[in-house]
Amino acid sequence: MRLRRDDDRQILRVAVPAFFALVTEPLMLLADTAIIGHLGTGELGGLAAASVVLGTVVGLCIFLAYGSTATVSRHHGAGDERLAHGLAVSSLWLAVGLGVVLGGGVATLSGPLGTGLASSDRVAGFATDYMLVSALAIPAMLLILAATGAMRGSLDLRTPLIVTIVANVLNVVLNVLFVYGLDGGVRGAAAGTVVAQWFAAGWLVAVVVRRARHAHAPTNPRAAEVLAAAREGIPLLVRTLTLRASLVLGTVVAARLGDVPLAAHQVAGSIVVFLAFGLDAVAIAGQTLTGRSLGAGDARRTRALTGRMITWGAGTGLMAGLLLAGAAPWVSHLFTSDPAVRDALVPALLVVAVIQPLSGVVFVLDGVLIGAGDGAYLAWAGLAVLAAYAPLALVVGWTDAGFTWLWVAYAGFIAARLVTLWHRQRGTAWMVLGSTRSAD
Repeated sequence: MRLRRDDDRQILRVAVPAFFALVTEPLMLLADTAIIGHLGTGELGGLAAASVVLGTVVGLCIFLAYGSTATVSRHHGAGDERLAHGLAVSSLWLAVGLGVVLGGGVATLSGPLGTGLASSDRVAGFATDYMLVSALAIPAMLLILAATGAMRGSLDLRTPLIVTIVANVLNVVLNVLFVYGLDGGVRGAAAGTVVAQWFAAGWLVAVVVRRARHAHAPTNPRAAEVLAAAREGIPLLVRTLTLRASLVLGTVVAARLGDVPLAAHQVAGSIVVFLAFGLDAVAIAGQTLTGRSLGAGDARRTRALTGRMITWGAGTGLMAGLLLAGAAPWVSHLFTSDPAVRDALVPALLVVAVIQPLSGVVFVLDGVLIGAGDGAYLAWAGLAVLAAYAPLALVVGWTDAGFTWLWVAYAGFIAARLVTLWHRQRGTAWMVLGSTRSAD
């Protein structure tokens, strides 16, 4: 019993601040959704199309956070403090390089991307406007990912929490000012978010660099380490690509169903992302504590923590599902004034509520395997899950089965992820001990 209490304390010490930091991140998207949603259904549909592009670009780079959390925590667990801080800085340099390239790409292709994902020419115009401005924030978003991941690996969850709270308050204030005060419309909402993202990035980067200097770790760009971080991130990139492909596919199908389903999909997707970030708090504990215990060579502790985190994931998922089910009838009023969009949302949100306990376990197991550096398996598992989900979503589009069935297909997506992750964690191949995974 004492061991279980110690495990719970460790999990809560990471998960509680991670929860509050994580749920504030998607609030930027929720704030944009609420503010833009009251401008009109066309504007909301434009945000849906733009968000899936921006979310995909930034989401594909989530390895910057996950990779640095796993690497930094493993080296801290092994006692390599100077190397841990040096690797954290290298992840920042990688983020800058990727951010400039990807930001330029999104700006250049904003027109074709908006047209390809939108349900009408009017919606495409709003999507293009939002993407063109938001492209300026992509380097900042990637820096935030890398810096936050490094801090999690060092068991500093407090700093990212404070930064994200301040940045979100700034985001809401600026968006209201730019959209309604200055009549900036969709572009105004994007501009407010750009300023808030760069504010957060500057703050977090300054902290990481200061700590590296204090540990006498080098802060100049070192090509070998940056390239090594990029190579190690490839499996996680593939894993994330499969997840994002599933989300993009869902948006494409929703657009085929019409303007109302696309707008409803934006709201439902934003709520799902919000819940996912909240449930991911225990997954962050999985990344950090798994990396540290494996780095310290403690397989028994790793297994005990994994079992306990699975219980926490299921419990928090159940709680999230019950809350969403109770709020589903009225929560749509926060995001849209269109009765048709509201009517489409309620049954979809009830489907999402039902699968939240499964989602909680999925996120925990994903976090544990990321913390163990088991990216290769996660990449192959992601491809298998995408192969199972794609036919389900496409059938909804081909048969015009209705918007709710698109989210039933998403439930199948979550179930497939659970099967692949549960199978892996039952074995021992992922439990490589020491400061690196060179043993495998």
